[in-house]
Amino acid sequence: MIRKNIIAMWIIGILVLIAIVGTVLFYFQKTVGLNLKKDINSFEECVSAGHSILESYPRQCVTSGGKKFIENIGNLIEKMDLIKVNNLLPNQTISSPITIEGAARGFWFFEGSFPISVLDERENIISQSIATSQGNWMTKNFVPFKATVEFGVDFPQNGTIIFKKNNPSGLAQNDDQLIIPVKLSN
Repeated sequence: MIRKNIIAMWIIGILVLIAIVGTVLFYFQKTVGLNLKKDINSFEECVSAGHSILESYPRQCVTSGGKKFIENIGNLIEKMDLIKVNNLLPNQTISSPITIEGAARGFWFFEGSFPISVLDERENIISQSIATSQGNWMTKNFVPFKATVEFGVDFPQNGTIIFKKNNPSGLAQNDDQLIIPVKLSN
């Protein structure tokens, strides 16, 4: 009888020890950022692992080991004095159709329009549309534009919307574009 009690206490002790070790490992993985499964190689993976996100623009995620990842926002900051999009944010999830509004400098247009392309995660063009000016585009000032873009994807994925400066000359030095990463929904 005493022998059975001693064996039962050993079994209970081992189970309690396993529970404590499991709890400690879970704590380190979730709280401290110990990633037992794989290395972190992107901003999205860093955020998913629960690491710190710095209040900056673009946002930055820092691992417990000090590795820093910056959120991809395309070239939005570089082009903000040439073209602005009012209702589309970088990495926003969009579905078809989407109406995009914004403003671009008059020289971004030709004959009151410029092209827009939607690319899938493999950077294939899956849709093209035209943005049209909502005012007199023969100016250096910002002119409102509007475009309705339709696209189709078989599964949710990362994508890109490109707003190309209309360049009737065909000269490379006159090319320009605004690139905004998005998440495409089906």
